[in-house]
Amino acid sequence: MLADKDRIFTNLYGFESPFLKAAKKRGDWDGTKKILARDQDSIINEMKESGLRGRGGAGFPTGLKWSFMPKESDGRPSYLVVNADEGEPGTCKDREIMRHDPHKLIEGCLIAGYAMRAVAAYIYIRGEFVHEAKVLEQAIEEARDAGLIGKNACGSGFDFDVFVHRGAGAYICGEETALIESLEGKKGQPRLKPPFPANVGVFGCPTTVNNVESIAVVPEILRRGGSWFAGIGRENNTGTKLFCISGHVNNPCNVEEEMGIPLKELIEKHAGGIRGGWDNLLAVIPGGSSVHMIPKSVCDTVLMDFDSLRAEGTGLGTAAVIVMDKSTDLLRAITRLSAFYKHESCGQCTPCREGTGWMWRVMERLCSGEAEIEEIDTLLEVTKQIEGHTICALGDAAAWPIQGLMRHFRPEVEHRILEYKKTHNAA
Repeated sequence: MLADKDRIFTNLYGFESPFLKAAKKRGDWDGTKKILARDQDSIINEMKESGLRGRGGAGFPTGLKWSFMPKESDGRPSYLVVNADEGEPGTCKDREIMRHDPHKLIEGCLIAGYAMRAVAAYIYIRGEFVHEAKVLEQAIEEARDAGLIGKNACGSGFDFDVFVHRGAGAYICGEETALIESLEGKKGQPRLKPPFPANVGVFGCPTTVNNVESIAVVPEILRRGGSWFAGIGRENNTGTKLFCISGHVNNPCNVEEEMGIPLKELIEKHAGGIRGGWDNLLAVIPGGSSVHMIPKSVCDTVLMDFDSLRAEGTGLGTAAVIVMDKSTDLLRAITRLSAFYKHESCGQCTPCREGTGWMWRVMERLCSGEAEIEEIDTLLEVTKQIEGHTICALGDAAAWPIQGLMRHFRPEVEHRILEYKKTHNAA
């Protein structure tokens, strides 16, 4: 359980103003000039020591990612791009940071930009986040007027600016290279890698793309020290994490907790427990819609971190906990997700363009019971042909919910087909 003194997001629920005066009272922009006086490599090493892993879903070590940026310029400027697209169903953490604690993100952009020798940060925000974009833009103006960013940021002699770019609401732009394409004014489609963004990113320049939460925790880590952050949670799964708990719980909420908290404790303590009691739990999708669901038997003991969930054949993802009790039609829920991935495929890769529509149509037939039992194996075979065979991970994201359903609840799918046949034959 996370102690109050270790909380980073102290205005997560918006009880105080998001703007500069209140943010400074909460400790933002405290000693930033001192941090910017440090050597860039020492900041990156501190981030490595903290063990922070990307909070956008992939969990790649943040300090290591920063170290890929060039130390000497070849004439091209370097950029930081913040992924604020947040389109993963069930996920609503980054929007809370932007509307209630925007100065944490802006200060994080400045420090991360300095560490990577970047000249500016672009915050690519999801088009539907109208209010959040306005708050963020106002906070950036405040910081600029106060001399915290812009020319001679915080009196450090370092010039750095922050810009907000609004997307148009395409889920695919949450993928870092599709986001870069969209930022450049092109169609949001993923790029082939290599070259990686650290070599050829936005405008053909070295770029690092980081999630909002990953950047927003940076100032506090550097103020308190990497070892403080590394002391929270478990080895290789360190620090605090924002969890979004939704679905069949008594109090859906966003909460900051330590990595590695048991899933049961997270739900019982912060979300008021399962509607109808813990025994009414059927399944949980633990990391946003694109990871495998887990049944109650796993939920009883599993810890909420990258490695524990991977060991159970699923993932932490964005830590969006979608809770489903025994009233849930799991087939209908996964069919709905299949429709989402079909709609959001950019259409660039054949397996995803053709496969997502095909999987959705089969899921619709399984849902009504009109399919044959043999089609379950054919469907699973198609998910394997899509998974790992596309430029970005959207193909995997479309395949995994179906694989999770069949892995844990295949008898229910078969039962629906047999019930349909029974009633149909009787009629």
